[in-house]
Amino acid sequence: MPIAKGRFMPLDRWALSLILGLLVAIVGLILLGDHTVPKVKDFSWQNRQIGAEDRAFTLTFNRPMTWEKVQPNLEITPALEGKVSWSGRRMAYTLENPIAYGQSFQLKLTNVPEQTRGPGRSPKLMQPFVAQFSSRDRAFVYLGTDAQESGRLILQNLSTQTKTVLTPENLVVSEFKPFPFGDRILFSAADKNQSKSAFNPKLFSVTTGLEVHPPSQEALGQAKAGQIQELLDNETYQILKYDLGPEGETIVLQRARRSAQGALGQVSLWKMSLDGPPQEIQSEPGGDFKIAPDGQSLVMAQGQGLAVLPLKGQTEAKPLDFLPEFGNLLSFSADGTKAAVVKFNNDFTRSLFLVTNQGQQQELARLKGGVLAAQFDPHNQRLYCLLTQVINDQDYEEQPYLAVIEIDSRQITKLLDLPIQPNITMSLAPDATAILFDQVLDTPADGGASSGVNIRASNLWMLPLTASAEQRQLTPVKLTMGAVPRWLP
Repeated sequence: MPIAKGRFMPLDRWALSLILGLLVAIVGLILLGDHTVPKVKDFSWQNRQIGAEDRAFTLTFNRPMTWEKVQPNLEITPALEGKVSWSGRRMAYTLENPIAYGQSFQLKLTNVPEQTRGPGRSPKLMQPFVAQFSSRDRAFVYLGTDAQESGRLILQNLSTQTKTVLTPENLVVSEFKPFPFGDRILFSAADKNQSKSAFNPKLFSVTTGLEVHPPSQEALGQAKAGQIQELLDNETYQILKYDLGPEGETIVLQRARRSAQGALGQVSLWKMSLDGPPQEIQSEPGGDFKIAPDGQSLVMAQGQGLAVLPLKGQTEAKPLDFLPEFGNLLSFSADGTKAAVVKFNNDFTRSLFLVTNQGQQQELARLKGGVLAAQFDPHNQRLYCLLTQVINDQDYEEQPYLAVIEIDSRQITKLLDLPIQPNITMSLAPDATAILFDQVLDTPADGGASSGVNIRASNLWMLPLTASAEQRQLTPVKLTMGAVPRWLP
């Protein structure tokens, strides 16, 4: 039946107009072509702060590009050597070396054509792309030893040449560990007015004031330096030792129950989160321990060896593995695949071993002396060590020294002899550009002696490192007075 004239409703007329408009647009695109420009839609490090754990960034484009043209036209200033790979519209750039700290970078990409679109159609060049990112500040934390700074946590920022006292005068810090991104410090401390016999620390965290923008998550924000939060009291138990998990959420502690008269009783193992009460872990008694980099297990000295204990999902920790040959765990590699451990030999020597998560064992060095500390470089190719050598057999006097061991060849290179002294420490920078260590002064410090904390008077030194394996004739740089320096991650 024919439609009578004038029977079109307003909605019909609007729909018909829309259809005609879309047809005109489609015809226009077909005749005139696609005028959108190839461009970068997302850069994963845009305005971010990068750390040693960040080894690759991605560039995502709005269309497939001619990938072989990308790397020759990619400029990063200062230069960061790396390799390009791609999938679909996403390109990944993997760094060959960890990023150097304390620098700002510019990334620029131009003159890259899109993939050919068909016969007779020339590929378009991308829209020029420029972006900024930076690495974290070169900064470390240490214990003050001078005058009003004694026993307090201090942040030294080498990038900005500033020093910040983080903890108040009434607290004497006994131990501390940085959080994974350096925005906070976990520390134990007691009141300065406590008597030596009653020394009983609590567990705290304090903000560093550093602004952190990790690429893998939202910005952590910038809190004012020195904001303290009490995490665990000391009313029933005394805190003996603790470690912080790699994710910065789990804490494992050794605590001893304290009687009403102040005597210490049974030592037990506990785990806790930052916002929850501690839970006891049922396990055999043990000594020193470290949380594995995966956060799923704990390695503890037990009996005549090292036990690997589970951490997740249970309160009874039966060993997953036991290494009877070794008596001390020094450190893990960042990826958790390797560990540096010490074996005490029957001839009174000590052996430094490399143990892998596949059960492989390799002796790196056999020493007539001590192995005080060892840290892997970011490539897991070198082990920087604080060792001692016996220089007086009669009195068994040991001189400490810094050394580096090439893991593949087991070659040991002495970096620096240090004065004979007790309780020396070292810390390798996250980008492996320097080692921090402390050197005891002749004049004793007041420190926290009245509170039971032995804070010695010492100078902090920095030993710059070179990329070459032949790291001889290195010259240490004196920094400031302090003790127990530790680089922030």
